Amino acid sequence: MYKVVTKSRGRTKGIQRVDLAYAVRASSEVARDINRDVVLEFIRTKQPISRADLSRLSGLRPSTISAIVEQLLDEKWISEGPAARLPRGRRPTLLSLNPDMVILVSDIRPNQVIIAVVDLNGRFLSRETLPLIKDPARGVENIVAAMKRMIANYPDRSFEGIGLSLPGRVDPATQRLILAPNLSWSDYDIKGAIERKIPLQIEMDNAANACLLSELWFGHMDGVREAVLVTISEGVGSAILANGHLVKGKSGLAGEFGHVPIDPQGPRCGCGRRGCWEVFASSRAAINFYADSVPGAPRPTIMELLNLAEDGDEKAITALNRQAAYLGQGLSIIASVLSPEMILLTGGLTTSWKRFGPIVEKELAKNMLVGEAPRISVMTDVESDRLRGAAALVLQRHSGSNRQSANGARPKRT
Repeated sequence: MYKVVTKSRGRTKGIQRVDLAYAVRASSEVARDINRDVVLEFIRTKQPISRADLSRLSGLRPSTISAIVEQLLDEKWISEGPAARLPRGRRPTLLSLNPDMVILVSDIRPNQVIIAVVDLNGRFLSRETLPLIKDPARGVENIVAAMKRMIANYPDRSFEGIGLSLPGRVDPATQRLILAPNLSWSDYDIKGAIERKIPLQIEMDNAANACLLSELWFGHMDGVREAVLVTISEGVGSAILANGHLVKGKSGLAGEFGHVPIDPQGPRCGCGRRGCWEVFASSRAAINFYADSVPGAPRPTIMELLNLAEDGDEKAITALNRQAAYLGQGLSIIASVLSPEMILLTGGLTTSWKRFGPIVEKELAKNMLVGEAPRISVMTDVESDRLRGAAALVLQRHSGSNRQSANGARPKRT
């Protein structure tokens, strides 16, 4: 074990122990990829930007910047725009992300599938909703047909890949769903079935992981290195950012707080156990609370239930208050275990955060072991969050031109 000390302007910034048993010497190819991604990140966040400004911001030599920019132009990640206006001297050409490169995305949920085309800036070009078919083979056939229609609608666009957001855990090694209590598609090769029909590289992951990547790529998390994102829908999912890295864990199962039992005598969960957090804190839980209080009434959707609450329906308000209290209690478990600086929430209840958020925050603060509760940030555009998350899966795994995907395949583009 050795200590590494980094300094900035003569001051020590940090000390880290490095275990040389796991150290790998960086190759020139790795260094090039890192520089390339640094430049791409500056273009993404500062666009439009000149080559000279890229050199100044990154600290790389102008010749290095020129070589990387030419590579990114050749790969179609970026495009040249108009020249900047300057008082005098040569007018530099400005660079931006290429608006003609797009990603095909799909958010697969227990009751519906949403398919969209997203550009590199997170803008939606088109969107389509399909009913979910319980038989996975037929369901994937419908998804493939819709995707082919969307590709045909944009013959002048370059499709970088396909991103899939799923309500379950995906094994990084096999790229198969291994835990999806609310979706009966486990053990079916979703990725392989789509790839056999559409020649694009596919990236797929749990919806919570995808949403967290979306916030990192498109959102406002600069400087945040310790965070947890919680999705509230038919179930409760979560993703963990620790020391700036997305934590997957063995077989991609890290972050399954929704299936931590909080009441052994509680209702049976889709995972087979009783009293899991998600049977109390999910959108489905709120609907069940309401249905129990109004026997024989039609079961509302979560948005219908939220609308009833806004209209003053006392039983709807009671059901959602109960869900909010359980949500806050579960967040206190996350805060105790991981101590994040931020908790991001996305899902049905967040669309009425002004009404129900204070209940969540009160329960979280009340159950803290010590200190202040983590800051809560709410994402209210649930559908777009998950779709942009699916796009971020493709972006973060394909942004390195020489990198391979999780299953060892080279990125493909049509």
